[in-house]
Amino acid sequence: MIRGRSSIDLDRSRFDDLHDRPDPRAYVHRLTQLSYETPHHARRVVRATITERASAHGGGPFTVLDLCCSYGINAALLNHHVTLAELYEHWTCPDAQTLTSAELVRRDREFFALRRRSDAVPVVGVDIAGNAVRYAQAVGLLDETYTENLECCPPSRHLRRAMAATGLITVTAGIGHVTWRSFETLLRCAHVPVWVSAFVPRTVSYQAVADRLARHGLVTRADPGRTYPRRLFTGPAEQRRAVERALRGGHDPSGLETRGRCHTRLHQSRPSTAWAHIGTKS
Repeated sequence: MIRGRSSIDLDRSRFDDLHDRPDPRAYVHRLTQLSYETPHHARRVVRATITERASAHGGGPFTVLDLCCSYGINAALLNHHVTLAELYEHWTCPDAQTLTSAELVRRDREFFALRRRSDAVPVVGVDIAGNAVRYAQAVGLLDETYTENLECCPPSRHLRRAMAATGLITVTAGIGHVTWRSFETLLRCAHVPVWVSAFVPRTVSYQAVADRLARHGLVTRADPGRTYPRRLFTGPAEQRRAVERALRGGHDPSGLETRGRCHTRLHQSRPSTAWAHIGTKS
């Protein structure tokens, strides 16, 4: 995750000490306590989006870039025959706790290799958490990783090259830490049509990002009637702030944030011609 003290979504700062461990065990333990489920929802959405993008642009291979990729959980679900619940069990079971990080990497490399899908797609990860992305690449979840803070620095030559083949940017837990600046610097490097799929907390405005994407010819749509559960609140204070922010953003928190769980909305950004192409097939 690309993080910093200027983060908009300050509620997530409580996870900062877990994002850059040598392996995901402590991070996942915390996620299970809070019933974190966004990657579960993203799996279906991203797979469908990959198919739609291929159809809209005449097929052909392209790379998925996962912004704020952390330990590669999204890539694990996208490219392997495994569920989020199974991943949680895999990393929190008693046997896993007895291993060193190096032993866990060897165990996980075999675990994911045995479950690799035949239709796996290349996934590039971007995150400033160096330990997390090194783990994800070492076990084969991410094809390339870049520990670059795009909020303040231009992309490296190697990331620009990776972005040239990218057809889809995904982000499931980073909006609020990353802003329009990260999308701007990436899209300047695009060589093929790029789509964006973003799960955005209802406590954070996505308008500045959508406006910036529009400058690159992308139209952003979100279903106002659908939300995706994200996780339990860490306590009453976080819930109270979330309810207040949801109201300020024009959202009704009744039955959602008021029931003790964060929610996100899915924002999909595509060229207008791509929206039209999908519309003719529906």
